[in-house]
This record gives sequence, structure tokens and C-alpha cells, in this order.
Amino acid sequence: MIVRPEPDRDSRPWWDAVRRHELTVQQCADCGRLRFPARAICNVCRSRASAWTPVSGRGHVYSWIVNHQRFAPSMTEPITILAVRLDEGDDLLMYGNLAEPAEVHDGLAVEAVFTDHDATLVNWRPLRDHR
Repeated sequence: MIVRPEPDRDSRPWWDAVRRHELTVQQCADCGRLRFPARAICNVCRSRASAWTPVSGRGHVYSWIVNHQRFAPSMTEPITILAVRLDEGDDLLMYGNLAEPAEVHDGLAVEAVFTDHDATLVNWRPLRDHR
């Protein structure tokens, strides 16, 4: 079982891009600041104008938990959930499961992978060659 996301006014364009296997963040049309998660107003210049722009999908583990709680009968192993700081900005954090077994540590280089089930989700795998 998968928990299906419920896109709202601000997040719908992001979920549409994820469904196409594209990773994007909002960019303020006035000051150029990248932001995630999506919001209606820029937290730097207060502009309401923005567009979605692609990002590399690479980053570093900022934090993580290992969940041992079985929320669905199909869950057979613990799930490692990551908070990833994107390379494009210190305040751009995205979350997702660790898609491949790995020794997780602070600063581990990772890249986004898209997992298609009932919905498309962003997960993370270790990046072997990250500079």
C-alpha cells in the first residue's frame, strides 16, 4: 500500500513534473530565489510571481530516520527516510525513501530516483561519483 499524495494549489505543478520524472523547484520571478516546498509568496522579496525550474536532483543527506513501524501488510523491511539538502541551495530540503541499501551518514551524496506505483514519488539513492 502506498499513501497517495494530495496535490494542492501550490504543489500541483511539482507533482505533475514528478509524474514526468522531472525534479523542479519554484523560482521567484522577481528576485530569482529558488524555493521548496512550494508557496504562494517569496520569503525573500514577498513577490507572488514564480515559475518552476528544473534542478539537478543531486544533494546530500541532511537527516534521516529508520522506520520499523509496519504501516501496511506489504511492508517487509524497515524503511530509511531521508531529508536531502539539494545542491542548488542550503534551504532546499526534499524528503523521500532510500531506494537502495546503503550505509547512511550525514553528508552522504545522493541523487533522486523516481518510483512509479499508484503515484510517482521521489526517492534517493547513493551517488557514487559526486564532487
